[in-house]
Amino acid sequence: MIWSRRAAVGALALGAFCFGTTETVPVGLLPLIASDMHVPVSAAGLLVTGYGTVVALVSVPLIRLTMAMSRRRLLTRVMLAFTVMTGVTAVAPDYWVLLGARVVTALVQAVFWPIAAVAAAGLMPPERRGRAAAYVFAGGSLAVVAGVPAGTWLGREAGWRMTFVALAVLCAVTLAVIAAFLPEQASGQGHEAVGTEPDARQFVALVASLALAVMATFTAYTYISEFLTTAGHFTTGQISPLLLGNGLADITGLTLAGILVVRGARRLLIVAISLTTIALTDMWVFAGVHAAAAAGFMLMGFALAGIAVSMQARVMETAPGNTDIASAWGSAAFNVGIAGGALVGAILLPLTGVRSTALAGALLASAALVLQAAVRPGGGSSGRRTPCPEQQEIAAP
Repeated sequence: MIWSRRAAVGALALGAFCFGTTETVPVGLLPLIASDMHVPVSAAGLLVTGYGTVVALVSVPLIRLTMAMSRRRLLTRVMLAFTVMTGVTAVAPDYWVLLGARVVTALVQAVFWPIAAVAAAGLMPPERRGRAAAYVFAGGSLAVVAGVPAGTWLGREAGWRMTFVALAVLCAVTLAVIAAFLPEQASGQGHEAVGTEPDARQFVALVASLALAVMATFTAYTYISEFLTTAGHFTTGQISPLLLGNGLADITGLTLAGILVVRGARRLLIVAISLTTIALTDMWVFAGVHAAAAAGFMLMGFALAGIAVSMQARVMETAPGNTDIASAWGSAAFNVGIAGGALVGAILLPLTGVRSTALAGALLASAALVLQAAVRPGGGSSGRRTPCPEQQEIAAP
């Protein structure tokens, strides 16, 4: 029934919200966690940086290991583990138990994101697969706009552990809805199991350009508070409204991308990367002009949403094999971009100053744009489309 499929998509989006909030909410709670666990803030910071690194490293191997399981069975187990580990985080007696719970949570997130996006696509008609990704990514974006601020507020008012208690309750709700309404379907079955236009070279170019484009954004975004106060001369009180504006621009971008992606995912990707280049160049050139710098920051959030949605849609088009594994490569590339951007920014900060992070981001986005333009569908610099084994089997008499 239509309503049950919509409930399942909604649950997948809520799961994305929970994972997104869980991954990044410690940023606002680090002093509280460090004090409670009697560790330096730098050690507490590993709860965030280590999390993203684990997701980037294990996404593809874990998806390969779990391919024999049906998506409903796999996702219910993932959400069960997530719920339990979030509960363990809330009651962790010491730092090492807390760190262990975070590592296990990162492992299950590495499975959730690729499978959730493909499962959502399978709940919609083939022509709306890209829009399904927009719903799932909307949950992740709402985590940044609403989940992290709300979790930070709750943690400061009632103790950081209460934030994870609240998240555990939301995880349990997600688990119940997925278990009740997500159809039973094995990996490799259904229209979403294979790419509509499988092309190995296009897919490799997509993964590489995705990593570059996300790295471009996070080279600047990771140090955005320092950028806005030092290079932009904004006051500390102006930072929160600017971050909120960036998050709202992200949500707006997701809404628009979900509408436009059905008209051409590759075109949307190129436009989104182009906007990222423009935004970062604007921030570098006009860092000291408040209106221009703020506009560039908003545009950066708007463009990142387009990159995320068009990336998943392009994965579903160009995947040269099973789309679950292809989606895992996309998830890994996204996390490599996040970690790589933070690293590039950390290197630049003491050498050339925080303003240079915007310039470096603009150059990385330009490289991603050149790569997408150079490798054209069905020919270009690399030519042949490569049918995946699943399609060959379907086509066989």
